[in-house]
Amino acid sequence: MSDRSSPLVSSSASQALKIRRVGIDTWRENVVYMHRDCPVVRAAGFQALSKVEVHANGQTILAVLNVVSDEHIVKGCELGVSEDAFARLGVNDGHSASVSHAEPPQSIAALHRKIAGERLSKEEIHAIIRDVAQARYSKVELAAFVVATNQYELDREEIVHLTEAMIAVGRRLDWQRQVGHGVVVDKHCIGGIPGNRTSMLVVPIVAAHGMTCPKTSSRAITSPSGTADTMEVLARVELPFERMVEIVRETHACLAWGGTADLSPADDILISVERPLSIDSPGQMVASILSKKIAAGSTHLVLDIPVGPSAKVRSMAEAQRLKKLFEYVAKHLRLQLDVVLSDGRQPIGRGIGPVLEARDVMQVLQGDPSAPQDLRQKALRLAGRMIEFDPDVRGGEGFQIARDILDSGRALAQMNAIIDAQGRREQVLQPGQLRAEVCAASDGVVIATDNLRIARIARLAGAPQVPSAGLDLLKKLGDRVSQGEPLYRIHAQYEADLRFALAHAQKDSGYALGSAQELPREFASGSPFLF
Repeated sequence: MSDRSSPLVSSSASQALKIRRVGIDTWRENVVYMHRDCPVVRAAGFQALSKVEVHANGQTILAVLNVVSDEHIVKGCELGVSEDAFARLGVNDGHSASVSHAEPPQSIAALHRKIAGERLSKEEIHAIIRDVAQARYSKVELAAFVVATNQYELDREEIVHLTEAMIAVGRRLDWQRQVGHGVVVDKHCIGGIPGNRTSMLVVPIVAAHGMTCPKTSSRAITSPSGTADTMEVLARVELPFERMVEIVRETHACLAWGGTADLSPADDILISVERPLSIDSPGQMVASILSKKIAAGSTHLVLDIPVGPSAKVRSMAEAQRLKKLFEYVAKHLRLQLDVVLSDGRQPIGRGIGPVLEARDVMQVLQGDPSAPQDLRQKALRLAGRMIEFDPDVRGGEGFQIARDILDSGRALAQMNAIIDAQGRREQVLQPGQLRAEVCAASDGVVIATDNLRIARIARLAGAPQVPSAGLDLLKKLGDRVSQGEPLYRIHAQYEADLRFALAHAQKDSGYALGSAQELPREFASGSPFLF
């Protein structure tokens, strides 16, 4: 992008500024800082929160300007840049740069049409996502787009276009070319259920069956742990793409962090706004998940949608609508999809937090009698559905094959191979040594658990930033408890974290006790775990 020839731009760009990395994480937004006494600020008439173009070493980025008065942040002839902006520019501290006024993104008119509730064309959606990926939108403009697409729900065609646009602006992996396998399987859960670490069991099971399953996972944003956080307890997860390809060639699979692969980068930017706003509209969810999976090279996907009072999806009717939406978009994008509706009324497994969840996973793989059976059964059912993507496996046989692989020890051997290939952690982390138990206030039966509350308490204990922190659940739905009997144990590394978590738990433990007659019918009748 070239500088424009107006006198104002010329005067602002004529004086070179020295870049200063200020070390501020602005989370997916380019921000620059200039001193209010800087001649460039006065000459160009820049104001705080102006959108500016920064030019350095042949690179141009758009950024939001913050004007400061403290010379400890930036001096008069310096241009402070946030961590995101510094990474995008790719230059060293002290490199010269110039700044000019930025024109509004070309897609801003389309954004205004969506704010007004109008339907957008394919071209308009692609233009918006291109500008988002190039960081041309400020957080305010991003928030406007997220809110508008939530308030005026995207129709099915708009969601297809949004998914295609997200794929188009990032890297797309081709495992057929990389490792010679045409069928690439993956599994994803829409989230919201603490402890749901089925991926770390499913991946070694299907890889041991001989299927290609390169799993790129995210880190936790609002949950106590993501798959990448938990796997990092056992092995390295930040891998160069070339090494990831080698590992998949060696072991048929990997369990890596997807942040280095540049898959659907516009989605990462939109998520940075959606999370603080607690907005997760169906259209955005579908586009987010499917764009990442298709960009990651998946050809076949098992999608887990947990349903429960404190899950993301609260009713079966809502789950069925979302299922049909996923299937419609996947069909248009030629992704073979199998949607599973699962029981989301309580956490899965016992551990909540990276170390405790890794313990649960390894107990299941090792056949430990004390391993959480709900985690084992759900993982086997999901793995079975993935194995049935194999054309040589008949429908209904997958569960038995998955169980044989797990019980024979082949899944454990495969997991160890993946861990060794990625780089096994030398130090075995233990749960936090500071502990406190949260006990039942009365006699009764556990009739409900609040996933959101449980996750919040685990995060206050320090998870996932402190891997050893979290909760160890001692009771599940249907269990009878006596007054004073522990419901769960909080683990923390620091006294302050333990106090925060315990205080929150004492206000509301996240457990509801009642009579056996109040227990949800599905648990009372012992029906299968998956719907």
